[in-house]
Amino acid sequence: MTNIVICGANGKMGKTIYNCVKERDDCEVVAGIDMYTEQYADFPIVETPAQLPVKPDVIIDFSNPSGLDGLIDYCMSTGTPIVIGSTGYNDAQTAKIKSAAQHIPVFFTFNMSLGVNLLVQLAKKAASILGDQFDIEIVEKHHNQKVDAPSGTAIMLADAINETLDNSRHYVYDRHSRRQKREKAEIGMHSIRGGTIVGEHDVIFAGHDEVLTLSHSAASKSVFAEGAINAALFLKGQPAGLYDMSKLV
Repeated sequence: MTNIVICGANGKMGKTIYNCVKERDDCEVVAGIDMYTEQYADFPIVETPAQLPVKPDVIIDFSNPSGLDGLIDYCMSTGTPIVIGSTGYNDAQTAKIKSAAQHIPVFFTFNMSLGVNLLVQLAKKAASILGDQFDIEIVEKHHNQKVDAPSGTAIMLADAINETLDNSRHYVYDRHSRRQKREKAEIGMHSIRGGTIVGEHDVIFAGHDEVLTLSHSAASKSVFAEGAINAALFLKGQPAGLYDMSKLV
């Protein structure tokens, strides 16, 4: 049995993770962390990691980048593995996550969906074959409550493609002020926000007289929740290091 703490327990993803966990017999939620401490299940919710009444086997974080410092400090001081599923981290925060992985097990990815991570591998394969002759554009769509843009998944896709192409491409996020033709070395990224779209990502390879589009669409948040739970179960007992969905795909 794996004992899990959910950071961001009162958020939509936090509650989705709990609903998925309660249907399983290989793990349980023993506590939550959230600035809103209203209890909705049979586990306590506290404001900060330092107030946790019990040390978990793993923490799953779907909260806010602003709480990263306290969360990492707790995990470092207690040796607790952490699965980080939040997005919107700046470069300094990402560096802190990677530094922590030298001391504790850290599972860090911009998207917990197995399907999205397969999409990354397919995009890399397509880029290796088509990249020199095709223009590459990424379109991501999310609900109207999402704060960061482009999405972490779009950045993950772009970075994977760019690494495949020897980091020869640069990213263009907005074209309305660019009165010029598209450059060959661009990867365009476009964000759409509206309604309750859970998450959709298209990677477009546009060549001469043909277009290849790789797509992924999430119908509910449970696909990300199940991925995070599987990551937590994997992370328990692992040595210090930085892990991602390539270990599960």
